Amino acid sequence: MSAHASPAESRISVRDIRLRKGQDPLICLTAYTAPMARLMDPFCDILLVGDSVGMVVHGLPSTVGVTLDMMILHGQAVMRGSRRALVVVDMPFGSCEGAPEVAFANAVRVLQETGAQAVKIESAPAVIANIRYLVERGVPVMGHVGLRPQAVLVEGGFRARGREAEERRQVLGEMQGAVEAGVFALVIEGVAESLATELTAQCPVPTIGIGASAACDGQIMVTEDMLGLFESSPRFVRRYGDLRGLVASAVERYANDVSARRFPGHGETYFSTRRKAGAPHVDVPAG
Repeated sequence: MSAHASPAESRISVRDIRLRKGQDPLICLTAYTAPMARLMDPFCDILLVGDSVGMVVHGLPSTVGVTLDMMILHGQAVMRGSRRALVVVDMPFGSCEGAPEVAFANAVRVLQETGAQAVKIESAPAVIANIRYLVERGVPVMGHVGLRPQAVLVEGGFRARGREAEERRQVLGEMQGAVEAGVFALVIEGVAESLATELTAQCPVPTIGIGASAACDGQIMVTEDMLGLFESSPRFVRRYGDLRGLVASAVERYANDVSARRFPGHGETYFSTRRKAGAPHVDVPAG
């Protein structure tokens, strides 16, 4: 498979994603940088510039400290590195909870400054009206129900939802509100498997699970979790690589080579060629 889509090939669209309901599963991963987006683009239907960037890249304790400027910066990088996948940018904490006009202005800024195709909004009851306001004005919105990381201060931590009857009703209500507001897809995070299956059966737009159920219409993971970059990860993560071990091993070998003066070696330095009279000085690689 080519590392890049051909110039004539258009990006996957919001309509394409909506039509995948009940079809082949949607393949989704988070992306924060151009090089990683370039590697994942041929294989993913959706690249999510998640506000998890605050924890994964910037070392924040939660997503609450992520700003609109941070999301735009990383959204621009992912758009530069991708050609095929639908790129969705998370709206960070505080950017959509106020007046609908402010939420619209923030979402428009994200789309205009990044070139992304859609935004994602954690679909608490308080923002449903704003989601509808955005959709009615041409902003494609992906919803997010279940465990909502931006609500960590209220919820008292990251915990699965939907084990109790009242919580199941709440999450089902969140889904119904988001769908009625016009979302084109819905992330379901950290809920009991049976609830995720029920949500998917009732939801008319594609559901994308993370810590949910294989019955969802697609799956997403934080890429760095999937690649094993961190010492620990949530129980729902399946590790497909050991990036942590690979990076540590490579850095250790580099440090040993520098300490032993084995790096740089012949062919990794430059020497000056002898100049003819009047010729400019030129540095060329040794060897």
